[in-house]
Amino acid sequence: MGGLLAFSRVVDGLNERFGHIADYCVLFACLVSAGNATVRYLFSYSTNGLLEVQWYLFGAVVLLGAPYTLKRNEHVRVDLVYMSVSPRVRLWIDTLGFALILIPAGLYLAWLSFPFFWQSFVSDEVSQNAGGLILWPAKLLLPLGFALLTIQGLSELIKRVAALSGAIEIATDYEKPHQ
Repeated sequence: MGGLLAFSRVVDGLNERFGHIADYCVLFACLVSAGNATVRYLFSYSTNGLLEVQWYLFGAVVLLGAPYTLKRNEHVRVDLVYMSVSPRVRLWIDTLGFALILIPAGLYLAWLSFPFFWQSFVSDEVSQNAGGLILWPAKLLLPLGFALLTIQGLSELIKRVAALSGAIEIATDYEKPHQ
């Protein structure tokens, strides 16, 4: 179990770093958006490239931020039962959810999206918009994001199994978002 938990810590650290990149992408997207609007209204100038940069950054926020959000247990849940059961049952719910849904779906989506990225990369695909950018960096976010989410799911599965076996303790508390 010690080796698996060490692997889990490496994955957690990796996704922590990608989460910080996603944090900065939010800032950069806001700056690009504000700069684009300012230039458009002050100088009557705009370019599709700036709009596409915003799209790339928002894609990075979602696809690189999702594994970090999962690591921090801040993802959205459909809480019909989860909070009304014991912490041990929550661990089992998480374990089954990671093993039966998240990890297989993440692997499948990473596998499906890789050829989409690769074709764009080898053909050096460019946006058809005037002033558009190369597309493969944005398309790379799909398999990368799903792969990171999958390995974070594996990390969380390892931690849940370790908690069920008594090797570690995990807080299973979840606070519903305020609406």
